[in-house]
Amino acid sequence: MPFFKNLFWHGIGVDLGTANTLIYIHDKGVVLREPSVVAVDENTNMVRWVGEEARAMIGRTPQGIRAIRPLKDGVIADLDYAKIMLRKFVERATGAGGLKNPDIAIGVPSGVTPVEKIAIKSAAESAHATSIYLPEEPMAAAIGAGLPVAEATGSMIVDVGGGTTEVAVISLSGIVVNESIRIAGDELNESIIFYLKKVHSLAVGERTAEEIKFKVGSAYKSAENDKIDVRGLSLLNGMPRTITVSRGEIREAMAGPLAEIVAAVRRTLERTPPELAADIFNRGIMLTGGGALLQGLDELISNETEVPVFIADDPLSTVAIGTGKMLSDPMYRRVLELCKFHK
Repeated sequence: MPFFKNLFWHGIGVDLGTANTLIYIHDKGVVLREPSVVAVDENTNMVRWVGEEARAMIGRTPQGIRAIRPLKDGVIADLDYAKIMLRKFVERATGAGGLKNPDIAIGVPSGVTPVEKIAIKSAAESAHATSIYLPEEPMAAAIGAGLPVAEATGSMIVDVGGGTTEVAVISLSGIVVNESIRIAGDELNESIIFYLKKVHSLAVGERTAEEIKFKVGSAYKSAENDKIDVRGLSLLNGMPRTITVSRGEIREAMAGPLAEIVAAVRRTLERTPPELAADIFNRGIMLTGGGALLQGLDELISNETEVPVFIADDPLSTVAIGTGKMLSDPMYRRVLELCKFHK
């Protein structure tokens, strides 16, 4: 049987992310984009809500309900709930009369361990997958961003997600050098929470920190210094309190994790063969993932590396699009064959 016979009709690409899960189906595009969260009844351990409904409960759950993120640092932290979540998402994406026993390609961090791969494979099996492919996220992101990964030229991708930052140089359908660090969007949120505690004696939750990051977060100094009112719990008297923070303060709060991301990019460039490095200096670096939306991150990386940096057209969807294209486009057959999960 030809390798790609009926593959597209039974295949879906999945970005099983720490913060969000996306599902891509050929000719339909990204058909599902949901937070990677489940809400669990503590009395029965049954999952009550999945996705957006569950995310709305983070920090606000009533007694007896827990909001859980089954993935941490880009890999599965709670297998049982991850299985349920992925199965529910696949059912939503394909519909009641949708694909039966689909082939599934799920992007995984390049630093994933064999044990972590087995956990992801187990989650895919719960969605009744026939064949399971686990392509590395930087390759999937590069394909989704439209980089010429099959050509004999160097392409560099920096994918800043919720749990990991993936940096890779790609040529001839393979990853030449790469680095995966478990510092990304979640750590930026945590750095804001820590800063507000330390400097303002104010306790805020994860959702508030993320909102602050989206509204006034930035990675590179600019003329703008917007301010935002933040409401939280005073650590001095335990009462609700509102403070005002500026863009400059939040940039200072996130300086540590941002420096780690830049350092990973620099280390990868330093290990790149000279011929491919010349290609990258001419073509630039592609920035993808939710972190690409942080104001000034492209400028920060470009300033520190002296290489042009470009943001993908749809940075949030590149991994999902890339995994889907691997299943549907014969151009990526070699890449797909290398990442099939064998029992």
